[in-house]
Amino acid sequence: MIKTFYRTFIIIILIFFLLILYLSIIGIKTNKFNSQIISYIKNIEPDLELRINDVSAKLNFFTFTVDIKTFGTDLVNKNKIIKLENIKSQIYLKSLLSNKFALSGISISTKSIPIKDLVGFVRLMNNDTKLLIVDQLIDDGYIICDVKIYFDEFGKIKKNYEIKGLVNDAKIALLKKEISKLNFIFQVTDKEFSFNDIKLLLNNKRISIPELKTLKQKNEFLVSGKLNSDNLKFNKEEIKKFTDNEFLNLNIKEVIFSSDSDFTFKIDKNFKFKNFEIKSILELDKLKLNNFLMLKNFFPNVKDDLTLNNQEVKLTYSKGKLEIIGSGKILLQDELDDIKFNIINDKKELIFELNYNIFKNPFVIDFLHFEKKAKTRLNLTFKGKSKKNELFFDEILLSENKNIISIQDLRLSNNYKINDVRNIKIDYLDNENVNNKLQIKRNNKNYKVIGQSLNINKIVTELLDTNTKNKLNVLNKSFNLLLEIERIHLDKNNIAYNLKGFVLLNNNKITELNLVSDFTNNKKIKLTIKNDDNETITTLFSSKARPLVDRYKFIKGFNNGELDFYSIKKNNETKSTLKIYDFKLKELPALTKLLTLASLQGIADLLSGEGIRFDEFEMNFTNKNNLMVIDEIYAIGPAISVLMEGYIEKKDLISLRGTLVPATTINKTISSIPVLGSILVGKKVGEGVFGVSFKIKGPPKNLET
Repeated sequence: MIKTFYRTFIIIILIFFLLILYLSIIGIKTNKFNSQIISYIKNIEPDLELRINDVSAKLNFFTFTVDIKTFGTDLVNKNKIIKLENIKSQIYLKSLLSNKFALSGISISTKSIPIKDLVGFVRLMNNDTKLLIVDQLIDDGYIICDVKIYFDEFGKIKKNYEIKGLVNDAKIALLKKEISKLNFIFQVTDKEFSFNDIKLLLNNKRISIPELKTLKQKNEFLVSGKLNSDNLKFNKEEIKKFTDNEFLNLNIKEVIFSSDSDFTFKIDKNFKFKNFEIKSILELDKLKLNNFLMLKNFFPNVKDDLTLNNQEVKLTYSKGKLEIIGSGKILLQDELDDIKFNIINDKKELIFELNYNIFKNPFVIDFLHFEKKAKTRLNLTFKGKSKKNELFFDEILLSENKNIISIQDLRLSNNYKINDVRNIKIDYLDNENVNNKLQIKRNNKNYKVIGQSLNINKIVTELLDTNTKNKLNVLNKSFNLLLEIERIHLDKNNIAYNLKGFVLLNNNKITELNLVSDFTNNKKIKLTIKNDDNETITTLFSSKARPLVDRYKFIKGFNNGELDFYSIKKNNETKSTLKIYDFKLKELPALTKLLTLASLQGIADLLSGEGIRFDEFEMNFTNKNNLMVIDEIYAIGPAISVLMEGYIEKKDLISLRGTLVPATTINKTISSIPVLGSILVGKKVGEGVFGVSFKIKGPPKNLET
């Protein structure tokens, strides 16, 4: 009896074990749970209809649940169908034993679904405007996903849902930008969205995003990720598709770069972006720009395009602050130069530091007679900041071997005119082999200009050019300059000493100037300018005329003499008088031979090498725009007298006519004849019976007499 009982018990246990094993491994097919599953789906969304063909059930002894799996299932909403691979769920054994049905969770696996179909399906349940926008943006692509939803013991949905899947060959049109070949893996929970291995073509440019995460924080989403791009190339037309910035569209011609970036930003409930932060390393192979900088005066061989090559750039943006650090090559002229830069931009100011290194290319500062030497390295450094309506340069430094030009604390207005400067220092050997050593210091409202030597050859030439406007157009306020310089080089051969005086500048005009300097042998040079009531009066006196006259290329062999110049400028018209006393002239092309023909004494002067002598020269003329009208030129000397008039169109045409009188040797012979000599020759200097009329006309370099 006992044996029979044990056998029966063992058989029952064995059958129970086998049953559990069968239910756990193989399971059974049943439609018992169909209605309950459909009911739970209805609880999730009342408009959803679930079509189930077969359901299999397996026992999970470890979790005390029954695992249910459907096959060939369709999810339907208003005739829109989503094909599902299967639906898996779990039922608590406790609920079955108590004749209650409770799912612990549902897992839904879809087949490959067109993304537009899925978005359209979801819109039927939630007709949100955002979903309409998404539907219009998506052109193509497929999605496969697994959705896990968990319930509590009362059948309510928990917040710990999970969605996993992948997107393949998606295509999105966003304004002028087209995203295609979009592929990625995603995982979504209640608080976090995670996207991995994102690969896409942005306007046919390949971009890789290895990682992208979105973390829900109250009513916001924190987005973080990595962005990689390799050898991206954009031409001018392609750049226009990415940006509406007028400056970039007008000036960028081509860009080639690779990047490696980490970024974060937040999106609020209204889909507004904020708190954007990025750390990026750019390998800038090429950036070609229109050369919008006015640099011809400093870089003689400057090109129409400015190109950055092989640049390594570190970019950081955080809390409204942008920092860019870079270095590499720049092609501004014929050869590559080196450049380094550091730019920091926040809401209040722009801070910058630029280092430009020139080796094989030329660099000049024309008005300072500065020219970079061949095969030397010249370094330009700019440190400063831009704030409100001003540009501050803490330092501008030019260095080339021992040559230095330094500017400190320079303030420019928003139209790049000088508001202030604390100190300017120059110490260099110029292209005329003159050592320039000078310093400009701010002293309260005045600026003291002190130094050992300065070459003003170019400045004097500009001052003597009556067509040059005396407007500097670089100043934004009044400046008072007090000058005290030991040596002034007027040109290569002439030096003046102990320059003293002042210059008053207002509204970019010289309102008053008074400068005095000494030559050797107690000779002086003095320049004054007085500007009042739209009338400018200029006077110049020099005990040595040659340093000034030699600037006129059509006069050669000028020697000795004193110069006195006076001019009045009003209503853009300048009337001037130039006087030169006691000088000699060896050559005035096209006129010198005529002078010698008219005077035997002139031939003797030329043969002796002294030149034709004149006691006095006076020229009265008027300048307006590019036209000089010569009212009268006369020169009187022991050998000859000259009287001329005419006009000069600057760089185009010279037209002069006049008379040479007398042929002194012959006239003296005639004047010695009693009575007749007085009648024919006269008694005044310059009078005579013999003379030569002449006309000179033609381009400045091809005059005909």
